[in-house]
This record gives sequence, C-alpha cells and structure tokens, in this order.
Amino acid sequence: MKKIREIIRLDEQAGLSQRQIAQATGVSRPVVAQTIQKARVKNLKLEAARQMNDTELAKLLSEPGKPIKKADILAGNFPTYAKELKKTGVTLQLLWNEYRKENPEGLSYTQFCFHYQKWREDARISMHNEHKPGDKMFIDYTGQKMEIISAETGVKTPCEVFIAILPCSQYTYVEATLSQNQESFMRSTENSLRYFGGVVSAIVPDNLKSGVIKADIYEPDLNPLFADFAEYYRCAVLPARARKPKDKAHVENAVKIIYTRVFAPLRHTVFHTIEELNQVIREKLEEHNNQLFQKMDISRKALFKEVERGHLKPLPVYRYPLKHFQNNARVGFNYHVELKEDKHYYSVPYLLRGKKVNFIYDDRNVAIYHDNIRIYQHRRNRQNYRYTTIREHMPPQHRFKDSWNPDKLKWWASNVGEDTLRAVSLIFETKPYPEQAYKSILGVLNLATKHGHTALNLACRKACNMERVNYHFIKEQTEYIRDQYEKENESKQLSLLPSDHENIRGNEYYK
Repeated sequence: MKKIREIIRLDEQAGLSQRQIAQATGVSRPVVAQTIQKARVKNLKLEAARQMNDTELAKLLSEPGKPIKKADILAGNFPTYAKELKKTGVTLQLLWNEYRKENPEGLSYTQFCFHYQKWREDARISMHNEHKPGDKMFIDYTGQKMEIISAETGVKTPCEVFIAILPCSQYTYVEATLSQNQESFMRSTENSLRYFGGVVSAIVPDNLKSGVIKADIYEPDLNPLFADFAEYYRCAVLPARARKPKDKAHVENAVKIIYTRVFAPLRHTVFHTIEELNQVIREKLEEHNNQLFQKMDISRKALFKEVERGHLKPLPVYRYPLKHFQNNARVGFNYHVELKEDKHYYSVPYLLRGKKVNFIYDDRNVAIYHDNIRIYQHRRNRQNYRYTTIREHMPPQHRFKDSWNPDKLKWWASNVGEDTLRAVSLIFETKPYPEQAYKSILGVLNLATKHGHTALNLACRKACNMERVNYHFIKEQTEYIRDQYEKENESKQLSLLPSDHENIRGNEYYK
C-alpha cells in the first residue's frame, strides 16, 4: 500500500510520466497505469489515500478496473526475464513454460518471443538526453576531497564536496561538508534547492547510501528519510542506474569542470574552518555560473533565469525537519513500545498490545503509526528506561490506579494516624519509583476499613519499630491486634455477668 500511495503522489504532485513513476517506485508500467486509472475513476486524491488505513485502501482499489492487454501484463515481467536469461541454463522456452503455468490463457510461445525481442530492441535505443527545464536535478559527491587545517593543532580534516546540477541550464551548486552521512547529505540536497530557488520534478542521486539503500536497475530501494524528504518537497527520486554512464554524464562532466574552476585555484589556500572553505567555494561557484559557455554566448546563470527558473515549483516556507524512522516495533503487553535510539517507552492504546507499529520522529516529537494511520504523537523524552504514558491509552482498571499520587496517599494515611503515615512514607522510600509502591500502600490503607484505624495504626507502629514495613507484616499484625482486642472485649463483657442468681441452676441440679 505504501507504493500505491507513492504512485498517486507522484502522479498528483510531481507530474511525472507513467514510465518515470514506474522507474521511481520499482512497479511495472501496466500496474502504474492501472493504479492511476482506478484512482482517477474513484476520484481518489492523495490526501484521502493518506487518511485511509491499508485495508480500506486495498478494498477501494480492488474492484475490477479496465482490463489490461495480455502483452502489457507480460511486459511488466520483461526486466525480470532479462536478469534470469543471464543465468546458466535459462532460456526463453523455459521462461515461457513457467509463464504459461501461471497464465494458462496467456500468449503463445511465438507471441511471447516477439514481444520480448521488441522490448529488448526498444530498451537498446539510446535517446538523446534533451532535458526539460525544471525536470531533474542530478546530485553527487566529487571523488577528490578538499581539507581544512586546525589553526591550533595543525591537524588536517578531509572535507567532502557535494555538487548539484540542473541539466537543462547546467546551473550548478557546490558546497563542502565534513562527511557524507545522512544528515549532511540531506542538508546539502536541501541547500541546493534553496540555492536554485525552487523544486524540480525529480532528484537523481548517484546511489549514495545516504539516499539509496539498494541500487537496482529495476527496483531501487530508497532510504526512508530521503523518501520522506522528497515527499516534503513534493518531488520524486529517480536513482541513477548502476553501470549506466549516460545516467550520470551531466554531473560527472560538472565535476570535471569544478575540479578546474574551484579545486585547482584553491589548491594552495589554507582554510581553518568549514565556513571559511564554503565562503570561498561560493565565490568561485558564482564565477563559474556567470562564465559564458564555450559554444554559446550565454552563461549558466543567465540561461537558468531565461529558460528554467520559471518551471521550478515553489519551495516550502520552512526547511525540512530532519526525521528518523524505526519500523516494525512490537508493542508490549503493557501497551508501551520502545524507541531504541533513546531506550524510552511510549504508550499506545491498550488494544494494540502485541501489534507492530512504526516510529517517525525528530528532535521534538515522536509519532507512532499502525496500519499507516498515526495513532498518537508524543513529545520526545530522551530519558533511558523511563515511560511516557497517556492516561487515555490505559485499560479501565489501570486508569483507577493512575488516579493516585504520593501526596494523596500520604494524606489518606495521615487520617488514619501518625504511625500509618510513617509506615507509608517508608514504603515509598523503598521503591525507585512511586508508582511501584501504590499497590502495597493501597493494600495497607484498605486494612483500616476492615479492621479499624486503631488496629492499623498500632500495627504500623510495630512494623516501623521492628523495621519490617511491608504489606504482609502489617496485615498480620493488624489482624492479630484486632483479634486480641476482640478477645479482651469479650472477657470484659463476661466479667460483668453475675456468678450467682436464683434463676441459675447449679452443677448439682444436673447430677
């Protein structure tokens, strides 16, 4: 269902062709076409699809749509067949036999081979890359690095150099960072969009781990954070295909030019901070973008303003809030789930006990999702091994317990007596967290209802003096004191009865 929503988003927001959507999502073109068609027939917009859980969305789109031709369905398998044919012993005859087992009414072997060979020929056609304005932004890191030198210690620190280019106008952005980690990569990508003053339809990274987890020609697996970044900026991600030089030609040519116009002139300059380095890089970058093309009487910046800037989509008002993801976290039977980075536990509605949920969190908030629906958003708490609990998430029997607090329980104890208050205070002191003492203290205080305040207070005094302050000892002593009191009271009553009376027959009467 996640890919279904992404197909709808790319069609609605990014304005990509079905071929580009298929490439971005790793879904075959016929399936992309059918999904878009069904969504349009149902008038299903992205916002509505996000509000539905996976079950509801699957049910809505499961109704039969317009039939797809057998050849179109088969075409979705051709990329997989191309991989399989590279394996020893695999032939078109074998693939057709497997195809007919799954599709008894499918195409004949002759038609099967015809359509596959046609697909192969179409795939070999090398189209001239005339990029549309505002369509793509290619990003990568240069192979060579720059460096900064500490003014205090003289230690050299290598710096990565990020580069982004709009292939239509060749307008370029360059910045240095201390690493290629995920956060640096995201911020550099965002800085490039801010530098260009708008958003392209698609970002094309060179399969960096910070952006692409698995580089695959047919179904690349995007880093979840980068996918979320693209959704925030309402664009697509089309990773450059591995071992396909034409996919990376623009950015690689830009790198060569930057080596000449930025790296070489600064090779003897010493920089002490990353800020100093980037300030000079920006100066050289402006010179590069304002320099005329060799074969055109116009600069990159002028060409960008003339043909491309107007095709970029508006930037969001605020920068992307850097997020993190944790998937398939299991909810415990105490209806809390652990955010592993902080080792902190957050509550979810108790009916989700044992279910799997996903975290999306940033520096301030922790959102928890189940079945694509946000269950709750907590304020982030970084205290290890502690719990953040929302009262509404508790089952009814736990909400009663949650209504107590140390002050209220001590007030109740003080009404019983000073020794009871002393005992309750000592029980609190023996537990690391007040909540762990509630059950014992409620048990102690309830003894007053059954056995009376005096008995409980005397029992608590004895428990404190003997340093045996716990529920079981206090209960035993309260019951003992109550029994002793009842026996003494019974003896007193018997002593008040007269021993001789004219109506009382003596022992001799019964002999």
